[in-house]
This record gives sequence, structure tokens and C-alpha cells, in this order.
Amino acid sequence: MRTLTLVATMAVLLCVFVAKPQAACAQWVRHAVDDTSDGADGVRLMDVNGDGLMDITTAWEEGGVVRVYINPGPTKAKDKWPAVTVGKVSNGEDAVFADLDNDGAIDVVSSCEGKTMCVFAHWAPKDRSKLLDESAWTTEPFPVTKGMTRWMYCLPMQIDGKAGVDLVVGSKDPNGVVGWLQSPLDGDARDLSKWKFHKLQVAGWIMSLIAIDMDNDGDLDVLISDRKGPKRGVYWLVNPGADAAANDAEWKRYPLIGDDHEVMFIDVVSNKMPDIKVPNLPPSPVTNTVFVATRNNEILTTALDFSHGHPHAGPVIDNPFGVTCGKAVAIGDIDGDGVPDLVHTTNTKASNLGHKQPGVSWISPVIVNDQFSWQIHDISGLQGQKFDRIELIDLDGDGDLDVLTCEEVDNLGVIWYENPTK
Repeated sequence: MRTLTLVATMAVLLCVFVAKPQAACAQWVRHAVDDTSDGADGVRLMDVNGDGLMDITTAWEEGGVVRVYINPGPTKAKDKWPAVTVGKVSNGEDAVFADLDNDGAIDVVSSCEGKTMCVFAHWAPKDRSKLLDESAWTTEPFPVTKGMTRWMYCLPMQIDGKAGVDLVVGSKDPNGVVGWLQSPLDGDARDLSKWKFHKLQVAGWIMSLIAIDMDNDGDLDVLISDRKGPKRGVYWLVNPGADAAANDAEWKRYPLIGDDHEVMFIDVVSNKMPDIKVPNLPPSPVTNTVFVATRNNEILTTALDFSHGHPHAGPVIDNPFGVTCGKAVAIGDIDGDGVPDLVHTTNTKASNLGHKQPGVSWISPVIVNDQFSWQIHDISGLQGQKFDRIELIDLDGDGDLDVLTCEEVDNLGVIWYENPTK
């Protein structure tokens, strides 16, 4: 039996917590990876050149370009990163790395909404010395995706156990859907006309697609956040197995939390007691909140079995600084005390609130006089309005987690905030 428990805090995970003042006293220094286009929309990571450092890809929605950024290493990470435009597509909402044709070169897949409504492959040059040569990259559409719906997110994932990597894709209305693109069984992934689309279910507005073995059966399921429509909320789809999936078997849906909320980007810690965190937007019966779901937590004494229906709404954590519209959360030990913290970004325009608030912040658990609470810390200051999903990564090599994200209204671009803890 699979159980999940909704918890208001992570107090059960804590023994002693002492805040480190050097991480909490002031906003963090911001560094721009790239701020030369318009509407940076998401950051995804992979080591594409084999140097052991994580590189970045981003779609610039208004700028109409998809770019790759090569990590220059800790000593140069504070400067602009070497970059290449791998393709020019309109309305890019997401870009992600994947070796689509198994040639050892890491390609990029972009998902486009607006009037473009297409998923594109951006083919990387096999010669790594040409990685930053724009002319060495080529862009092609997946024909089966053209005009179907407004594509929002892509998750490279091996599903059928055959040929190359497959792609789980999600979109928003019209014709919102979650499905997967099956790599050609003959191995000819370069012929995009051979990719087959398998519909899994309808959707309203897909935000997150995460590959994780939710039922501990040895294969990867898909954890999803959908912010709109009758199926909105955080839920997971059960992988029916490679052969069954290839034959269009049902991926059974298990709801988790937030079906009466506009849930946004989620994060999950996958271990013996994985946590799921998700911010939400109004309108909602409960606003200004981050939901917490903890799976298989044997320390907690009460549990809800999600395999037999949907639970009631659980406890929540207030969004920091009175932010109305949370955008993303990420889980990580920001201050080095061994206890997980939350990093939070907002989707709120300051003018909508009548006052300004930090768009990027972090929240740490605190126990004072045996009372548990959350301490809020500013990261970004007041610059920036609409931030996106978060990656926690040590970019300057000093041993603590920096915050990598992007901002698309004030055109801060692809940015990272330097953790002052160390």
C-alpha cells in the first residue's frame, strides 16, 4: 500500500536548528548568465560537453530564440556565459536537453505555445568543437505536434524500453493534453515524421512533469502539476510498463493535492521520505500558500491512503512577504545546517499588490522555545517581477547552493543569485 501524508511543517525532521545570520541579513548578489533577449522562460540543466559542469538551456518566449549556455567554471561563472542560439522559434515556453538520436551529441527540445503550437528538435553538432557555432545547429518540428495545442513542457524519459529516448509532453488549452512522443522503433530518430504521439489524458495548463518512481515498482512514473481545468492539481500517472505503454495502455491517475487551487511549478525530494512542494495562485479558497506533501514518512503517526481517493485539503505554509502569486519552489539546504529549506519565486507584479516585495526568497525552519515556525529571507530584493522555475546548484564552487532562475518581465534574463553563506 502506498501512503502519503500532508503536513504543515517539517518539524518531524528537525532536532535543533540555529539560523546562520550571514545568509539571512541581506539580499544576495545577482549575476546575469544572459540578459540580451526578451522573456527568458525557464532553465534546464545538463552537462553537454563532458567537462563535469552543468550547462543551461532556455527558451526566450518574446525574443524568439532558444539558447544553450556553456558553464565556464567557478572562476568565471559571475561573468556572462558562452552562449549559442540553437534555434529561432516563436512563443518558446520550455527548452530541455536530450540526446534524441543517440549520437552522443546533446540536442535540445523546445515546446512552443501561442500561435506556434509545436514541439521542435534542435539538433546539436556531433563535433563538440562546434558546439558554440550557431550554423552547426539545425531546427526541425515534430510534425505530429504541429497545430495540436499550446505546448508548455517536455520531459525526456525512456518509456517503451526500445530505440532512443522518448518525450513526455504537456500543454494548455485549447486541446490541453499530457502525452508522450515515441521515438521511432527503427532507430531513425532523425526522421521526425516517424515519431508517434500517445495521448495519456486531457489537461488544462501543465506546469511540471517529473519522472519519479512513485509506487516503488522499479519503473518511472510521471508526477504532474496542472494549474487549470477540471483535472487541475498535483497528481501522478502510473507507468503501466514498457510493453503496455507502447500499446496505449491506461496510465492510471492518482490525485495528490491542490485540485481546488491553481498549482504551479513543484519540486520533489526523492529518498526514503520524499517531500513534494507546490506554490499556488489565486483565485482559491486558500491563497498565499505553499502545499507540503510527505510520502512514506514513518515518523508521522497519521496517514492518508491516496490510492483509494482524494484527500481533504491539508495544512499549508504562507508564501513569503505576503506574495499573492507563488510561481515555483525548490528544496535544498541553503544555510548548510543539514536541514532542508525552501527557495521560492513569485509570479506577482508589484503593481498588482500596491507595494513591492522580493520576487525570490528562501524560507528556513526554526524552533524557538519549543515552538516551530518559518523564517523568511530576502534573496532578490525588489528587482524583477515574474520569475520562473528554480535550480539549486553551486555555481561559484564555494560549497553552498546558489539559486539559478530567470525573469521575463523586467528582462533580468537568465540569472543566478550568489549564496553568501560560505
